[in-house]
Amino acid sequence: MAKSRILVVDDETYIVELVKFNLEKEGFQVIVAYDGLKALEMAKSENPDLIILDIMLPNMDGLEVCRVLKQDINYSFIPIIMLTARSEEIDTVLGLELGADDYIKKPFSPRELLARVKARLRAVRILQAEKAIGLKAHIFKDLIVVPDQHEVFMGEVKLEVTRKEYELLRLMVSQRGKVFTRETLLKKVWGYDFSGDTRTVDVHIRHLRQKLNDDANFPEYIETVRGVGYKFVE
Repeated sequence: MAKSRILVVDDETYIVELVKFNLEKEGFQVIVAYDGLKALEMAKSENPDLIILDIMLPNMDGLEVCRVLKQDINYSFIPIIMLTARSEEIDTVLGLELGADDYIKKPFSPRELLARVKARLRAVRILQAEKAIGLKAHIFKDLIVVPDQHEVFMGEVKLEVTRKEYELLRLMVSQRGKVFTRETLLKKVWGYDFSGDTRTVDVHIRHLRQKLNDDANFPEYIETVRGVGYKFVE
């Protein structure tokens, strides 16, 4: 799956380069602008998946750029994360009232900004999935399981899972916190006529954990219930 394209807008070159470096390191495509008018032009011509927008910009400030884009039906869906160096709450409140999806104050850590970017893109993907299939996707942290499509995403990345792995994951994530015995998982996923033993479940769970990058000793997603079976972390 192609990575998302992000428009970074700030008049401070070192901030643009810092953000660009960290986004590209994560595989994102990055385009940049250094003033409000150019940002507006690029937002309309390049159709980015997300905009990181400073408030204090020459020619046109970030609040006005945000207002113009959010009032245009052709671009209002683009998520905007506002950057501000100001301490006054009014800038943040005004930005959110104008339609900004999130904000972050300078100075910020690249790790925090990346987390915000991924969360916003994930939210857009969820909305698109729900609109397309008319069903609620199962979401937990970075994991998205799309019902009836046999698709699993970790953040922006689509995971390659087998049908049985998908069915195991969908069953457990749809009932987070419920403990499933191995026998129950065999019956629900493989069917009553399956002639294998419970080690089949263990093998598939191990493969799922590898694909989710989930440590069995410190699980974020699938937890082993000793002597019983498995459950999805609450």
